[in-house]
Parts: sequence; structure tokens; C-alpha cells
Amino acid sequence: MSDALTYRAAGVDIDAGNAVVERIKPLVKRTFRPEVMGGLGGFGGLFDLSGKYKEPVLVSGTDGVGTKLKLAQILGRHDSIGIDLVGMCVNDVLVQGAEPLFFLDYFATGKLDVDTTVAVVGGIAKGCELAGCALIGGETAEMPDMYPPGEYDLAGFTVGAVEKSQMLTGAAIIAGDVVLGVASSGPHSNGYSLIRKILERAGSPLDLDVGGARLADALMAPTTIYVKPVLELLKNGSVHGMAHITGGGLKENIIRVVPDGLGIALEASAIVMPPVFDWLMREGNVAREEMWRTFNCGVGFTVILPRDAVAAASTLLAKHGLASRVIGEVVKATGDERVHIG
Repeated sequence: MSDALTYRAAGVDIDAGNAVVERIKPLVKRTFRPEVMGGLGGFGGLFDLSGKYKEPVLVSGTDGVGTKLKLAQILGRHDSIGIDLVGMCVNDVLVQGAEPLFFLDYFATGKLDVDTTVAVVGGIAKGCELAGCALIGGETAEMPDMYPPGEYDLAGFTVGAVEKSQMLTGAAIIAGDVVLGVASSGPHSNGYSLIRKILERAGSPLDLDVGGARLADALMAPTTIYVKPVLELLKNGSVHGMAHITGGGLKENIIRVVPDGLGIALEASAIVMPPVFDWLMREGNVAREEMWRTFNCGVGFTVILPRDAVAAASTLLAKHGLASRVIGEVVKATGDERVHIG
């Protein structure tokens, strides 16, 4: 019949979806751990926990990459945004001492472009390799009319585990502990709605040299994945608490793990903002206080620990290529203000 309709005519190309699956199989396989059962193609991802933990507590996390996606799509740079997606999820579960075990992704677009999709999923697989977790499943959804041409959306989900006796709850934190700030690679995946407004105001000078790097490269630098160095750091038992610096910046994230009755005093002079943040603050005329509550300002992760444990922790992190410095300390809370930067 001449008026017969097909799924492809309606805008969904099953063959393109199958082509994506075939091309990502080797990328995904590289992320597998011994605990993974089966491979791609099942209705659910299987992961065997038996024999690994005595009293396992599962820690789950989900996130996206915000409007950094818009910048990635404008620049046509799809190969690293998946690292951001993994980083935003695994760094969160890491805060409670959990080792990320596996990851699933959700990729949605109006019309499936095989090369773009494979590039994105390739980045996700790379992020999983960096985190040591297995990419055991995902969903690629082609939804005509839901997204403008060339646009797509991403979400990620991770599950980690920690021995119940080794969970980090923040209960061990005491006044006098110090806050060790661990370097970020840039804005990571937060504050990009403001970043894009600043870019628009500045005329989008993406080729501008900022501290020896192109502005585009500085803004697209993938989120640092802290998992392997921090899991090694946790083995010495000196860590009292940790925080992943995401939306809310330095002002709102660290205090989330600090018990009631205590606060944190951060030293503004110790928070040395990398050139990309200086540029954003200057070009956007952004107040310093707004910077601290929007961006990580060069500190992507914090570790709270006794002062006498700082030297060993910094040495270990440096071995993994991560710079760190003391940026403040835990103090007794006074009044309603639990976070002071001065």
C-alpha cells in the first residue's frame, strides 16, 4: 500500500540504533570488572556482589552535565562530555567512602546521529575506566520532535558499595580538623548557565588565550574523577569527611558533611582561582561571593582530616597528579553562619 507507514518514516531508525550498539560494544567491554555477569543486550545489567563485602551498604547517585551540553554541541565536541557525566555521579558516591561499581547512561535525541552517539558513549566508557566502574547498561532513545536538530540530553546513574563499618558519615569530624582542597580541572559541570551568559556578553571569544590555554579548552576540560586516588587515601583511615564541590560551590557543599554545632572557616587567600575563573569573574563582573557559591573556584573535592595527616595525604594525591592545599579548618559554629570565607 502506498500509504503504509514505518517506524523510520515516523522518525525512528532502528538500524541506526543497532549500528550504535555494535560500535560501542568494544568500548563498553573495556570497562568490565570480574563481577559483571553477561554483556550488553540483556534487559538488565547484572553485577555479582557475593564474596566482596561482609556488610555492604549500597550508595547510589544520579546526575547530568547541565548546560555544559549546550557548549559541547555548539563546539561539536562530543568525545569528553561523557567523562563529565561519569565524574558528576561517581565523585558523589565517593564522598561516603563508596567504591563505584557500575554505571548506566541515558542518551536521548530527536534524530540519532551514529558518529555523535558513539563519541558520547566513548567518553562515558573512558570515564568509567578512570573511575574503575563497569558500564553495564544504558538507553539510547530516539524521540522525534522532542529535541531540536543536533541536540541531545544525557543522564547517568551509578551504584557503589562500602563496608558498613567504613562508611564516612561526618560523625568523626571535630573542631580543629583541616579542610584539604583538591584541585579541579576547571568549572567541571557546574555554573554553565552563568558561563554561557558571560560568553555571550564577551562576544564568545572562544579562541582567547587564558593562562596558556584556549578559552574553549579551559571551559570544556572534563570533570576530574577523584575515585582511584581517594580510595587509596581512605585506606590509611585518617579521613573524617569529604565533599564533592558541585552546584552551590565552596559555600554550600563542604558544610553538608559537617555535623551540627560545627562550622568551617575557609581562607580566601588559600583559594587560588585558576585563570579561567579569573576571566569569568572579570568579564561577567561576578562578585567574589557569587563565585564561591556558584563555582568550585579551582577546588573540585575536599577532604577533612586531622592536621597531622595532611602531609601524607598531599603526598599521596600528588603521586596521582592531583595538587592540594589546606584551605580552611573546622570550627565551632557561632550563630546561624556555619560557613565563613575570609
